[in-house]
Amino acid sequence: MWWFQQGVCLLPVTLVIWTSASFIFAYITAVVLRHVDPLVPYISDTGTMAPERCVFGIMLDVSAFLGMATVYVRYKQVEALTSEDELKLKRLNRFGLLLGWISSFGMCVVANFQKTTLFSMHLLGAILTFGVGALYIFVQTLVSWFMQPHVHSKTTFQVRLGIGVWTLCSIISMFVSSVIMYSILRGVDVPHKLHWTPGEPGYTAHMVSTVSEWSLAFSFVMFFLTYIRDFQKIHLRAEAVLQSSHLYDLPPNIKREPSETSPLLAGGT
Repeated sequence: MWWFQQGVCLLPVTLVIWTSASFIFAYITAVVLRHVDPLVPYISDTGTMAPERCVFGIMLDVSAFLGMATVYVRYKQVEALTSEDELKLKRLNRFGLLLGWISSFGMCVVANFQKTTLFSMHLLGAILTFGVGALYIFVQTLVSWFMQPHVHSKTTFQVRLGIGVWTLCSIISMFVSSVIMYSILRGVDVPHKLHWTPGEPGYTAHMVSTVSEWSLAFSFVMFFLTYIRDFQKIHLRAEAVLQSSHLYDLPPNIKREPSETSPLLAGGT
């Protein structure tokens, strides 16, 4: 059995590959069509104009669905491994589920409200995705702390903590550089500015902001890669329970004859 066939580890793997592909495909298309500059544009800028806008939105919506599924499976795993007296861990796990779903919903907002059309909604989606998503990473890191060493190894906790620090540094860097850029470019319609020239006012702050955004996005990707080993231990199965010996319920005073069959089962009309 190959490693990706063990448990449900294919779920976080698919999330990582699909999300990365949505970023990279939109970037390549936007650069080839000269809609953005090749040197590190904003991720949202690569999905602003057609045709990459449509594909970027659809792919990001799928990523949001995969994210919600991955977050839920992780929640059920921690819940199953938590004893009844560990109320603090149970509450932390439920809080993490809420944060994960909010962050996934934020991706839908980003996908459906483009930066150049309705900037306020796009900004809200980015805050939900990256801001709430960063909180989710730290909550799951804290869960790993409580669950070591009997469930998680110390190395797993350290890796997740390192990714959490990486995420926090990227957020701070992006926020500070964006504030500086907007303060320098007062009066300029920055959300609609897709092309930048080296040396122009605000260019350095813009580059720091875009690099920080890409760094932040891939810190999320790296975090979900840490779920692979955990998800290899999870197996899902479906069980069908037959509630009745026939498909249609009859009134209590009517008994079904042994030879009677439903039209559906008999193939009639």
